[in-house]
Amino acid sequence: MAAQQAPLRNPGSAGAGIAGEQRVVELAIQGMTCASCVGRVERKLGKLDGVEASVNLPLESAVVRVPPTVSDQDLIDTVVATGYGARVVRPEHDGEGGHDHDHTPSLLGVRLTLAAVLSVPVLLISMVPALQFANWGWVVFALSLPVVTWSAWPFHRAAAVNARHFASTMDTLVSIGVTAAFLFSAWQLLADPTLTQHAGMAGMDMTEHSLYFEVAAVVVTFLLLGRFLEASAKQRAGNALKSLLSLGAKEAHVLRTVDGERTEVTLPVHALIPGDEFVVRPGEKIATDGVVSEGHSAVDTALLTGESIPVEVAPGDAVTGATINTSGRLVVRATRVGSDTVLSHMGRLVSQAQSGKARIARLADRISAVFVPVVLVIAVLTFVLWLVLTGDLDAAFTASVTVLVIACPCALGLATPTALLTGTGRGAQLGILIRGPQVLEDTRTVDTIVLDKTGTVTTGTMAVDDVVVLADLPAAALLRLAGAVEAQSEHPIAQAIARHAAREGRLPEATAFASAPGGGVRGTVDGVTVTAGRASWLERNGIRPTAGHLAAFAAAEGTGTTAVWIAVDDAVAGFIALSDTVKDGSAAAILRLRDLGLRPVLLTGDNRAVALQVAAAVGIDATDVHAGVTPEGKVDVVRDLQAAGATVAMAGDGVNDAAALAQADLGIAMGSGTDVAIEAADLTVMGNSLEQVAQAIELSRRTLGTIKGNLFWAFFYNAVGIPVAAFGLLNPMLAGAAMAASSVLVVLNSLRLRRFGR
Repeated sequence: MAAQQAPLRNPGSAGAGIAGEQRVVELAIQGMTCASCVGRVERKLGKLDGVEASVNLPLESAVVRVPPTVSDQDLIDTVVATGYGARVVRPEHDGEGGHDHDHTPSLLGVRLTLAAVLSVPVLLISMVPALQFANWGWVVFALSLPVVTWSAWPFHRAAAVNARHFASTMDTLVSIGVTAAFLFSAWQLLADPTLTQHAGMAGMDMTEHSLYFEVAAVVVTFLLLGRFLEASAKQRAGNALKSLLSLGAKEAHVLRTVDGERTEVTLPVHALIPGDEFVVRPGEKIATDGVVSEGHSAVDTALLTGESIPVEVAPGDAVTGATINTSGRLVVRATRVGSDTVLSHMGRLVSQAQSGKARIARLADRISAVFVPVVLVIAVLTFVLWLVLTGDLDAAFTASVTVLVIACPCALGLATPTALLTGTGRGAQLGILIRGPQVLEDTRTVDTIVLDKTGTVTTGTMAVDDVVVLADLPAAALLRLAGAVEAQSEHPIAQAIARHAAREGRLPEATAFASAPGGGVRGTVDGVTVTAGRASWLERNGIRPTAGHLAAFAAAEGTGTTAVWIAVDDAVAGFIALSDTVKDGSAAAILRLRDLGLRPVLLTGDNRAVALQVAAAVGIDATDVHAGVTPEGKVDVVRDLQAAGATVAMAGDGVNDAAALAQADLGIAMGSGTDVAIEAADLTVMGNSLEQVAQAIELSRRTLGTIKGNLFWAFFYNAVGIPVAAFGLLNPMLAGAAMAASSVLVVLNSLRLRRFGR
């Protein structure tokens, strides 16, 4: 979406004239790192007269409603004055994205790689005396310099931006701690160039001199790892929309009249205009929304609606772009094109749901908002008091730097990425993909899980349930005859009957075959005439079911199945009932979800009879069944549950589920589903089993608990260490050792997740 030139009238300002007209502008914002950045940008934009802004941190964008009195440049200038970069997103630049170059995964990956390669020798040389050679301090100084400058640049830049606005985040603490450790070490080395002239620790006075280059380098490396994982998750957050829009047809076979004759011209879909007629052959995607003007067919709408049964269409029926024509040739007259189509509308739903999702601020950021200023104040007070009370400048500087070093968040930086890496690694072994730390926090409070029926609880494939005989004919013989004639049709239901019949033996050939798209089939098998299809098809061939036949047929459909009439020699012989099949293990998975404290809710685009049948089979209450819902309706169901106070997880696998997955507090995609569903989800289970969904929630909750335990010990270490350092009871070397010990504790705690599920 870009700056829209068509004015958008505010419904609440009727009669306001020009003053009531607004346009919508999308801005790409660069430089935001946390929730406080989002609030700052929204507040500054909101101070402009008549401007309303909604800023999205994962997508690094802002959707702004703007009156005519405010220009695009006014918006950009306001954002820039706030300390961030901005540009207007226009259609021709859609592919550029709005990401801050410093925070893209590719550049962060380069910074991380450099930091890791240089930090390993710095750490080994500094901490292992056997590896130390003459004047090793200068080598360590040279190796750590690029790490604390270029690799750490995103932290320094963010700290500077926040400092200009009298704010602080984790970036502030990282920048100050790393800089303090590096500059103090460099000052020690420059003050005494012979400090490391001997191999090993010989000649170094541990009570007065110490080098902490490894502290600065390792802190940067681990925190860059966490930032890299976060940036990768951010980049994927916007891919759902791109994947969704790519599902549409790329070309259309448009009918044009040339020299009085209608010919087909192949054009790109974006060249279509309302009123164009185009041809759709069997197996092709419908290019755009329209109305059938010629032909009969069955259209597979599962991509958008989730319904497993194809929809029969005839002249005058509406069809939707990106759905698939399964049988007959259609001529469609375009009614909606481009951004007006249902597919584009679903794309906007996904984007809006992502923008509106409440992102829980990172715990470390919330605490550091208080922690950072407190540490800075303590460091300054330590320096001043030591200088006043002892008059020893070197001791004052050493004590204050020790406070900063021990406060430097190495364990804090490890707390999330190590647990996340271990938890997600174990999840990958179990076929569970976790998007990021936000997902883990969302699982903690989830109390309701919405399950899409088709493809999640059921297989999504039609199968024969029953063969009902209404004449003097064995069921096996009726199925054999029906399978033979249906095998000649390409309709999905016909193919399901033929597959089922073929399991009982080789099917005979059908001759004199005829079919009517949307009606049925007719042919001669083993010397008898077999007719299969809808009631209207039977009537067209002079076959009329009795009242008893109709009652039995209605009873079968009332149980949630789809029934197909079968007639032999122009007399009703019975019907075949088909339905979507429930996955093995779905009932056990529902029970496990209940044991986790979750209330299961079934959601489907199919009719209520089908939905109730599936719900009864897996143990979901009838009151928790929502049937016949559209993709927009699925979003509404999730919103209604959230408005009622529920924290909602949603499990689905189709394009029609993408917006609801994004709207839910926790989106779970089945790995057998579409790329769009997977991109819109927070969790992906790679198998078909619903039981993996329960296991994924368990693993996420366990991983979150580990992260919180890590954060507690990291802050506890700071709470104890800072006052000890301020009283001069620690030198920087011991502070570094204490920091290393806290990091080891965090890592060991995280590694316990490797035993999950064993």
